[in-house]
Formats: sequence, C-alpha cells, structure tokens
Amino acid sequence: MDSEEALQRIKRGCEEILLESELVERLAEGRVLRIKAGFDPTAPDLHLGHTVLINKLRHFQELGHHAMFLIGDFTGMIGDPTGKNATRPALTREQILANAQTYREQVFKILDPDKTEICFNSVWTEPLGAAGMIRLAARHTVARMLERDDFAKRYAAGQAIAIHEFLYPLCQGWDSVAMRADVELGGTDQKFNLLVGRELQKHHHQRPQVIMTMPLLEGTDGVNKMSKSLGNYIGISEPAAEIFGKIMSISDELMWRYHELLSFRSAAEIAALRGEVAQGRNPREVKVLLAREIVARFHGLAAAESASADFEMRFRAHGIPDAMPEVVIAAGDGGMPIANVLRQAGLTASTSEALRMIAQGGVRIDGEKIESREVSLKAGDRKVLQVGRRRFARVVLR
Repeated sequence: MDSEEALQRIKRGCEEILLESELVERLAEGRVLRIKAGFDPTAPDLHLGHTVLINKLRHFQELGHHAMFLIGDFTGMIGDPTGKNATRPALTREQILANAQTYREQVFKILDPDKTEICFNSVWTEPLGAAGMIRLAARHTVARMLERDDFAKRYAAGQAIAIHEFLYPLCQGWDSVAMRADVELGGTDQKFNLLVGRELQKHHHQRPQVIMTMPLLEGTDGVNKMSKSLGNYIGISEPAAEIFGKIMSISDELMWRYHELLSFRSAAEIAALRGEVAQGRNPREVKVLLAREIVARFHGLAAAESASADFEMRFRAHGIPDAMPEVVIAAGDGGMPIANVLRQAGLTASTSEALRMIAQGGVRIDGEKIESREVSLKAGDRKVLQVGRRRFARVVLR
C-alpha cells in the first residue's frame, strides 16, 4: 500500500489531524512509526466507545507500524478531569491494577498480541519523584491550563479545581516524551492534553507527535457519549446475546456511524450497503450484519450465529414488526416504572390499564413477557415494548 492509500485508510472516521502535512511526511519516509493510544483503567470493562481508538491503532498496526497500548496506571490515580464539572475521585493502586489486568485481556481481541507493546506509565512517571514533578510543572503556566474548556468553565462558575488536576495533562504529555511517540490517538475531548505532549516533546528536542482525534461514539440512546454511568454502553465483555440485542436496538441513522467507527468492512463496502438501503433494502438486515461482526470479534463466529438466531426467533415468534413508532421519554435519575413508560409511550390510556395488561400477561419487552409490575426502565435503555398483539413502540429513555 502506497503512502496515499495508507493515509486514506488512516483518515477514515478521523475528526482532526494536527498536522496532516507532518503525517504525510512521516508516511512518505517509509519508516515504522510509533503509535500511542492511552487508557486509564478507571473501570474493569472496556466498551465499544473505547474501541474506536483501539480500532484505529489496529489500522496503523496492519500498515506495519508499532502499536503502543498505554495503560495509565499512574495517571489513573490522578483522575482525568476532562469534561468533568467536579474533581474526580482518585482510585487506589489496587483498583487500578485489577482493572489494568482486564484491559490486557480484552484489548487483544482487537490488536495482534505479537505486534503490540503494552506500556504502563508508572514505569517512567514514578521515578520522577517530587523534584522531577516540579520541573515538569514548570513547563506550563496556570493561564495555559485555564485555556482548557472544562477548566475555564469550572473556574468561571466558582467550582473547585484541585491543583493535582493540572498535573494530569502534564503527565499525559510526559508519556509521549518517554514513549517517543510519532502519533498519539485520542478522543476529541483530549485535544488539549495531546497538544501538551507536542510541546513537551519539543522542549526535550524530540520531533513533536502528530495528533489524531477520533469522534466520541454515541451510546445506544443516540445522544450522549457512550458511558457506563449513563447506562447507554455496550461492553465488549457482555454476553453475546446482550451485545447483539443492544446493537439491534440503535436507530437506523446511528447504525451508519457505528459502521464507520466500529466495523472492519472497507469504506467501499459500507458505501455499497448505504446504496442498497437507499434502493430499498431493509436497514434492519444491514444492522444484523454489524451486530454479527461485532459479536464475532469478541465472542467468536459461533456465538455470533447463535445470538443472531436467538434474536430472530424471539422477535419473529412474537410478530414484532420492523417498522414501529419511536418514542423518547425522560426517565429521571431513578428510572421509571414500566406502567408509567407504557402510558407515556401511548401504548395504554392510563397506568391502571398498563397494570391490568401486565397482570394479564399482555406486556412484552423485547419479545419477553413481563409478569411483575415492579419492572422499571432507566436512562439509556432502548426497548421494543408490546401491549397485546398489535400495539408496538420502540422506546428510548433519556
């Protein structure tokens, strides 16, 4: 693959490259580039939102470049303040190490273990000590830190910003120096931190890294960034049937974004699928292709086939139609009882009717009959609700 073809593959789904001219120059040199992507092990499971970066790391790997998967076992104890409106609680060393182990196990479902370098930033950050950390802090000013959007908003609102939060971008930048990164991948919300890495590399007489930012993948609600705390995530370690069902629950519009950022199909193949849908192919069939691909990646082909067959059996057996109204409901922090959901979705005239239908066995969620009035749905849920034989609605809770 020549440098232009490689560039087009690398750019797929990418939000911004700083600077693209530098990336073009490095690709044209024909040498192996050192590609960095960092993840703080703040939770035990990776979800599909995390894999947007890991997939891009794989693209570079397949082009012959050196993939460096960085586990932030040191920075994880600081807590990334990006996008936070309050100081983030730090995790213990034990929590970080336990989560890091699960990351190592999960990431090799995407990356080639024989061609991936797993790095831990405690290796070079802990030896800095207090004196080294002070010297690192001297490389940036408070004014520059307050240029960060989240810091600026919190400062203007009079919300607390702990001093240690200013150290996070510096430590992330120091990672780039220690790893001698040619390219660093990050979400669009990480742009400030990635730029700090460039500046620190210049200060240490290194060729500054190229920055590539990737979009933040929306969760199953189609609105918010995929997040475990919002309940709109698809975990890569979840059961095959759960992953399959969640992917099938996303909207037809969001499906194309998932194809672009998560699928290993070529851009030409995806364009062909778009064309087929435009010509009348049922988008549900294309969504099944995506769900099967993702499940096979993390659980194997046999599991993907089984999940697909189970999904089809449940939905076809209960006569669930492909087309139905979609209703968005505000669930609130505590979730919403199913009877209230049915009423707000227009599937019953009242909560009392909803309760009566539940008692009679006439209510199903994703094809499964419910028998308890205590069932509730929470923000991030996207479910097909059925009342009786002919009343259906796809309900999204936010």
